[in-house]
Amino acid sequence: MTTSGAQQPLIRVLYDESREDFGRPDRPRPVRVYLWEPDQVPAGPAPLVVVSHGTGGSGSGMEWLARPLRGAGFRVAALDHHGNNFVDGYEPEGFLHVWERPRDVTFALDTLARERPLGPVGVAGFSLGGYTAAALAGARVDPRIMRAVLTGAVPVPEIPEFPGVLEALRKKYPPDGASRGVPDTAAAADLTDPRVRAVFQVAPAVGGFVTPESLAAVRIPVDIRWGGADTVTPFEADTAPYLRHIPTATGSSAGPDVRHDDFFAPQPADPEVRFRVGEEAAAFFLRHLGRSASAV
Repeated sequence: MTTSGAQQPLIRVLYDESREDFGRPDRPRPVRVYLWEPDQVPAGPAPLVVVSHGTGGSGSGMEWLARPLRGAGFRVAALDHHGNNFVDGYEPEGFLHVWERPRDVTFALDTLARERPLGPVGVAGFSLGGYTAAALAGARVDPRIMRAVLTGAVPVPEIPEFPGVLEALRKKYPPDGASRGVPDTAAAADLTDPRVRAVFQVAPAVGGFVTPESLAAVRIPVDIRWGGADTVTPFEADTAPYLRHIPTATGSSAGPDVRHDDFFAPQPADPEVRFRVGEEAAAFFLRHLGRSASAV
């Protein structure tokens, strides 16, 4: 496996004309893409891994995953999910309408595929990005649970990046309030993208909101890492549903003392965890996607 140094991504902002900007409904939905090429120029289309950030994060903060992937011969595209990234600011739908995130990945893949042939495709995601990756493999949100959360029947988990997110959604869409935009057809849509051949989840979120039936139908390889001291996406509530119900899933703890913020904090309690997990992600995708000809 090739090691890699600093490489600045190509940054592009794409616009999905089929969806609205949460803050400006008269504008199309933006999808920012941070694109890294493999460290060695391939003879043909390089395998591509799309990376989805966690709640309130940014694709620009996922370089710890991009570095080992491009060093192993992958092209990497990390996204900024609209309304849920710190670059552009937050909108309540960006945190609560989670099903929009997988659609960002499919839109980005469609755009990249029009420009040049895609190699085999995988998706890696951290936290809410872990759900995003699983949704592209077939995981579906249970609309009954989601509606209960958005209408207040079930308490909304605390979101440090956006306190009072449910109240903000209600104020934005009176009189429908939190129920606006949550028909069964939206929340429970099948967001599978058949181009995605493998999924790698890191401390995945929303495990308790997806249906076991949809997870049981996943057929592509899925590998999962979690922190033993994670109180944001605890194992039993968030990781275990993916691990137990996806028949192709494998996984292991990243360490008994690893916390959720060790994957993004400037001073993590375990400074090596991102390196370890990044290398494990690269090895997983090499097994299931192969490598570019120049990286052999």
